Amino acid sequence: MESSVCPFCRLSVPSSELQWHANSHFEDEDKEANDMELGNQIQIASSSGSTDVVSISSLIGLQTRSNFYHVKDGLISLLRNCLELEARHNSSVTILSGYVDHFQSLPSVDVGWGCGWRNIQMLSSHLLAHRKEARKVLFGESGFVPDIAFLQRWLEIAWESGFDPPGAQHFNCKIYGTNHRIGTTECASLFRSFGLRARVVDFGPKESELLYLSVPGSTLGQPVKQRNAVRVSGPMDKYVHRQQGLNKGRHFCHSLHNGKSDNSKGKSEGPQVLIDWVWNYFSDKGLTISGSSQVVVSDRAPLYFQHDGHSRTIIGIQVKHQKNGTNQFNLLVLDPSDVSTTHGTVALERSLKTNVGWQKLIKRGVHTLKKPQYQLCYIDPGIASGEELNELKTINSIFFEL
Repeated sequence: MESSVCPFCRLSVPSSELQWHANSHFEDEDKEANDMELGNQIQIASSSGSTDVVSISSLIGLQTRSNFYHVKDGLISLLRNCLELEARHNSSVTILSGYVDHFQSLPSVDVGWGCGWRNIQMLSSHLLAHRKEARKVLFGESGFVPDIAFLQRWLEIAWESGFDPPGAQHFNCKIYGTNHRIGTTECASLFRSFGLRARVVDFGPKESELLYLSVPGSTLGQPVKQRNAVRVSGPMDKYVHRQQGLNKGRHFCHSLHNGKSDNSKGKSEGPQVLIDWVWNYFSDKGLTISGSSQVVVSDRAPLYFQHDGHSRTIIGIQVKHQKNGTNQFNLLVLDPSDVSTTHGTVALERSLKTNVGWQKLIKRGVHTLKKPQYQLCYIDPGIASGEELNELKTINSIFFEL
């Protein structure tokens, strides 16, 4: 690959990235100044005993746009082209979310702990592009996705406003300037604080059901009873209790399949429940698996997808019809921490434009779902207010048995 030397730091970078890399030096200067000013205001307010550490108006004025590699033609558009070419050679149906920017973890910034924040940024990029009502409330109507430091401050404001008290207690109400890993509940808390209807869904063994809480008023999933549950918050490895030696449940949704899934027997039966839920979510129960090959763009937002130790963003789902009558499913995901390639988003863009190697970067089959427990966060349309907004301060979940 042809490389060039940055005139400012003398670092050798791919020629295609040189302009973006060079411009980032000036963006970093502005971000550093704003971060310093925010830090000063936090210190002053804290010393004075103020409960509202930094006013929202000040935060809106100080926040900076997150630095990321912008794909000119849009990743979803490029992916759709590849999927349509693929569909010419097989019988498949694919459903995609709309526009999403890929935010990758950076070696000198957040590798090892920032995946949750990066997935929040990906969801935010979609909401700002597709939902007018969200654009009017997110991040003070800034119209852009803030960097991690300011997302951390927005989460603190959510806690100060009473969202997810157990989660706030877990972090001692402070997360700004730290490298603490976050999970699904923090994602939901942040979006709910703006009035967005963020919901949490849990998938796990039957024996773990009492550890989860149902979500009143959820628009997805079958009704579940309200349960007394152990309140656990924070990152996934704190929120979900590890259960050793538990057997998989036997629940399986047959309503989706005209043919049998090749993942519906044995060990894959549990994960298929999650796959079925994702299909129902993106199709909104309005698209059948049978029929001619097609690629459809849904009006559903991407999904925050969490398991123990890592999180990713689900941007769609594909089903291929096999000659033996079975259906093969693939989740389509964007991974903020995928360092299997040297240059992250740039390599992903190149693979999609050349239609070479993108499958291994985006597709994840049912056989890859080997964790005992998973969490999803999805965002229903509309903006909550009044009593509904107050109810959203309690972060509960709807449970499905794997």
